[in-house]
Amino acid sequence: MILQDQVAVVTGGGSGIGAEICRTFAAEGAAVGVADISLESAEEVAEQIRRTGGQALALACDVTERELVEEMADTVERALGPLAIWVNNAAVSHILPFLECTEQIWDRTLATNLKGMFLGCQAAIRRMLPRRQGVILNMSSQSGKVGSSHYAAYCASKFGVIGLTQSLAVEFAADGMRVNAICPGVVLTGMWEGQLQDYARKQGLRPEEVHPYLESKIPLGRLGTTQDVARTAAFLASDAARYITGQAVNVSGGAVMH
Repeated sequence: MILQDQVAVVTGGGSGIGAEICRTFAAEGAAVGVADISLESAEEVAEQIRRTGGQALALACDVTERELVEEMADTVERALGPLAIWVNNAAVSHILPFLECTEQIWDRTLATNLKGMFLGCQAAIRRMLPRRQGVILNMSSQSGKVGSSHYAAYCASKFGVIGLTQSLAVEFAADGMRVNAICPGVVLTGMWEGQLQDYARKQGLRPEEVHPYLESKIPLGRLGTTQDVARTAAFLASDAARYITGQAVNVSGGAVMH
């Protein structure tokens, strides 16, 4: 098991990609702090892990609130041990024309997707720095590499995640820490399915035409799965990736190649 005896935190761990990362990390031997704004969702994932013999702790956390992020990190260390891996995954997304993007939507998107990363990285680095080791994974997106219409706030936040990742990778490399970003393409999660109607309107498609349309643009010919992303996260968190830092790794079936 490639993460044996490691302690990890995954924000947004109660559903979708975050939940799959939690389960995969646990299967690879890590003790996992499952952090989510919904304690009920976090507890459901933690219980799935415990039922299969893994170690997990459910935590409620709003990643936009510094005090809550710091308290969550302290709770994990008291219960599970010193933090070795921190995955900033919590995010929100809206598909709508730029001129319909309200200031409230913009602020909420940037607060969750970028400020939440900033607060998570600070919490992680404060605890990892004295031990001079640790791994941080920041969830960006193919929308952090290539802009697209109707995604202004989301793209801005995810481009920012890559810049933050690169800056921290340089600053803390000499302190034994690695910081990388993961850039998934379209992955079938509850968040994505909740936006299906909006995406169909954007493209002038019927909802049932969206998946075939997207698949036609992916060289590998299929949409991504949460397992595709989680396996990448496990590799990047492991010692097998010990010479990889400052990267924004595409997990998009070839849809984005830079």
